[in-house]
Amino acid sequence: MTMFKALAGLAISALLMGSAAFAGEIVINSDHSDPAPKKAMEELIADFQAKHPDITVKWNNFDHEGYKAAIRNFLTADPPDVAAWYAGNRMAPFVEAGLFEDVSDVWAANGLDDQLKSSAASMTIDGKKWGVPYTYYQWGIYYRADIFKEQGIEPPKTWAELLAASEKLHAAGIAPFAIGTKALWPTGGWFDYLNLRVNGYEFHMDLTAGKVPYTDPRVKAVFEKWAELVTPGYFLENHAAIDWQDAIPQMVQGKAAMYLMGNFAVATMKEGGLTEDQIGFMQFPEITPGIPMAEEAPTDTFHIPAGAKNKEDAKVFLAYLASPEAQAKMNATLGQLPVNNQAAKPADKFLEAGFNMLSNAYALAQFYDRDTDAEMAKAGMEGFQEFMVKPDQIDRILERLEKVRAKVYK
Repeated sequence: MTMFKALAGLAISALLMGSAAFAGEIVINSDHSDPAPKKAMEELIADFQAKHPDITVKWNNFDHEGYKAAIRNFLTADPPDVAAWYAGNRMAPFVEAGLFEDVSDVWAANGLDDQLKSSAASMTIDGKKWGVPYTYYQWGIYYRADIFKEQGIEPPKTWAELLAASEKLHAAGIAPFAIGTKALWPTGGWFDYLNLRVNGYEFHMDLTAGKVPYTDPRVKAVFEKWAELVTPGYFLENHAAIDWQDAIPQMVQGKAAMYLMGNFAVATMKEGGLTEDQIGFMQFPEITPGIPMAEEAPTDTFHIPAGAKNKEDAKVFLAYLASPEAQAKMNATLGQLPVNNQAAKPADKFLEAGFNMLSNAYALAQFYDRDTDAEMAKAGMEGFQEFMVKPDQIDRILERLEKVRAKVYK
């Protein structure tokens, strides 16, 4: 009897040891096929296995487009233990279908509500956390700092200041804003920021989730603000005929002064001939006073599928992925930003500005074509581009978008 009790005690102790008792193999599926993401994942996995030698990682790497098609199949037919995806409304369908595991315990056990607080809202559905974010990058307004200085303009913090700066630049023969909308998606950044600043994050997420009609007066109010820049001619002419990169020479030549864009644009600006001192970065200004400042920051995430075979070790991996050290190293390789606000700050001045801004953000939107249905996103951005060319057609455009929303989200 004594030996039986001793063996039973050992068995219970083994169970209480947690992840070590379930040590084995975890399978990770992701789409890190480009050179920098591939290297970042290889380093992450090597470092994780060095720290957890009892856990073996099997990594299946897909190309981006192939992964989008494959994930819907493998989450149901042959789930891995960890899967890469995206935050916000892109995550929601898999949560609602019961295909992602609740990982609130990982957040609670590792203090992630504080360390990952800027992404907490975009990882939360029904009060639970459904994955761990590990990288993002900022959007904001990049501007010609030397032109601002010449014109006596301070970086605007409010909508009134932005309009005044735009009027001054326009009077000097400089287009206030560069943009190229041939590929449509740059218009999504403008719509997102205007809606976040006019109506706030919660309204924006409800709209992009199909819960609000496009004919709602609050949506029209967004376009009325946009018209305050469109109607006076504060954007580059012929923007519908050029891609986003084609607008950058206008900034390099001093013919345009500002650009609402993601941080990836900085490299193109420098390649075009601008020095780092000539480029400034600022947060999109406040419009409705008192609305918390949410930001646009496409966020990549990892999740545990509900059908995963080794959830215990998968949670160990997510906890490691969330750590300041892992996120700092991974993002140094990616050239992006760690979500963990305790991670070492990047050396790059634009990434540092983005890190400070996003670490203090109220919440993060993922970008219009990530946050909304693909068919709605296409119609929406077509409408945004048309509005920027024909602002007097706003009512007709919104009625058309509402028909698409009613069909897509029926």
